[in-house]
Amino acid sequence: MDVLGLDIELIAHDCFCVKNSQTIYFDPYQLPEGKLEKADLILVSHEHFDHCSTKDLQKISDKNTTIVASEQCQSILNPLKNQVKKINYLKPGQGLDVSGIKIEAVPAYNVDKFRSPGIPFHPKFDNKCGYVVTVDGKRLYHAGDSDFIQEMRTLKNIDIAFLPVSGTYVMTAHEAADAAMVMKPRVAIPMHYGTIIGSRDDAESFKFVAKGVNVLILK
Repeated sequence: MDVLGLDIELIAHDCFCVKNSQTIYFDPYQLPEGKLEKADLILVSHEHFDHCSTKDLQKISDKNTTIVASEQCQSILNPLKNQVKKINYLKPGQGLDVSGIKIEAVPAYNVDKFRSPGIPFHPKFDNKCGYVVTVDGKRLYHAGDSDFIQEMRTLKNIDIAFLPVSGTYVMTAHEAADAAMVMKPRVAIPMHYGTIIGSRDDAESFKFVAKGVNVLILK
């Protein structure tokens, strides 16, 4: 679908394909079988299987592909280093340019989603990532697996925000709506539903609650 001049497809979960003159994937997961367009750039937010899947990465990678991933992905991705152009590892606060695409790694973590008392699913000290990626002058924010965290309040001039909405491991629809109303992106696209957890109802709830935000549900 054309979104602000970019061709954007939600494939599954947090996996998006964004096309301009290059093909960019975020968190490849549950990619369909068959011939797929190879990636120029792949961004991986963290090491969990539904975000860092070697099976899916191999479907869209070749010698022209650059992968940018959080540091926790190294042991998973290092076996692919001879199959792709380059793998770069970032932590929040770091960034780089890849073929004219500006990439900024930003924090992604939980504040009130716990696997056991006091132990969040995505701890801040793990340095898992979200990304702000500038493509054709458009600033895209992919939140990764995160709650509505303080750092989101500092994000400015976001054109397209990909926000998780299913709760349990990430923001609920209401929390994501609060984040969107603070960030004020030109377009907000819900994600992290319809596979492992959550449903389209979460996306619809997000759209209903996010007053004044242009919400686009892609799947």
